[in-house]
Amino acid sequence: MVWLSQGGGPFWDDDRQHDGGDWYECDGEIVTDTAVGEAAHCVLRGIDRGLVSLEPSNFVYDPVKAERVFDDENRVTVDVRNYWESEALEASFAGAPPALASWRALRKHSAARFEHLRFVESAFDPLRSQPFKQGVAERILARLEVLNRLKQCFDADGSRTAEGHALYQQHFTGDKAWFSDESDANKADFESDLTFGNPDVPGENLFCSWHGKVKSPQYRIHFTWPVTAMSPLYVVYVGPKITKR
Repeated sequence: MVWLSQGGGPFWDDDRQHDGGDWYECDGEIVTDTAVGEAAHCVLRGIDRGLVSLEPSNFVYDPVKAERVFDDENRVTVDVRNYWESEALEASFAGAPPALASWRALRKHSAARFEHLRFVESAFDPLRSQPFKQGVAERILARLEVLNRLKQCFDADGSRTAEGHALYQQHFTGDKAWFSDESDANKADFESDLTFGNPDVPGENLFCSWHGKVKSPQYRIHFTWPVTAMSPLYVVYVGPKITKR
């Protein structure tokens, strides 16, 4: 039961998102390296996760409130859905969208869900030759969710809002950032591979070195940068890492 309820269960190592360096607390207890910490980490990053508690349990309430702790003065509260009654869990399953089962489904779902992103027609084509992986698809969705949110974070005069600045600090800076620019060497060596046609302006090209990262295996999401209030945010490539040496 400890292995199942606290250690993440049988598939913990297959698709784990957080590590020992990510500090999470719940009710004053450290929950890093537990199922609660993993679920909170995923929810914070736009990945749909919840908890199931079997009575008797100390977690017979919903939601479970966890905290991502950056330091003593910077904490972010995360609400994680929690189910301890079979009826509520079954209702959640019944109302949940079907799981993605193919890259084609990922493409269709992304186009419908992320209305503030502009996907070029060929954006998902590089995935066709790759075996479908549910975990990779979920991580791609999480990164697209951040881009979609960032595109909405501008006030009336076009300045980035406080939420936008927080998203930028959280996901676009630091060693573990989800998004980054290519190195100068990669920009030079892979210039043609990182150049895509503008779908709205025939003959015009878009140089898209900024990208979202999925690791193990290495996938990339290339998009136009900078993200502004007025210009479209094009997603031009979703597929295996381009700049492989």
